[in-house]
Amino acid sequence: MPSVSRERSLPVIDPAARLPHRNPFLFLDRVTRLEPGVSAEATVLVTHVPASSPLLLVEAMAQLAGVAAIEREGEIGSLAAIDRAEFLAPVAPGDCLHVAVRIVKAFGRLVLCEGEITVAGRTVATAMLTLGVGAP
Repeated sequence: MPSVSRERSLPVIDPAARLPHRNPFLFLDRVTRLEPGVSAEATVLVTHVPASSPLLLVEAMAQLAGVAAIEREGEIGSLAAIDRAEFLAPVAPGDCLHVAVRIVKAFGRLVLCEGEITVAGRTVATAMLTLGVGAP
């Protein structure tokens, strides 16, 4: 008889619970790790060609940065600036994106984050993002 793994899966955080976005504009499938005010990780399964465009890759990083930047209930993070965005490899339907963001600095209501997207351990996109955080 095969052994059964007793490992528990990571808690999954519904990004819709922390973001105002809804389908088809919510690009994060699930948030797999969250330390509010510090960092977050998420996965995105690319299902169609427009989801692989550079603009939508940056939007996925920005949405995750918004999730990471929110520390109090009722706040939202809004993308204010994109800097040093690099697209290093193409993304195709069927790819599972691993999106990671880290908050570099918070100053007042602005938060500076660095983001990275990888596919199978290979970096496909990076960017520095500035978000405004506050009540809607």
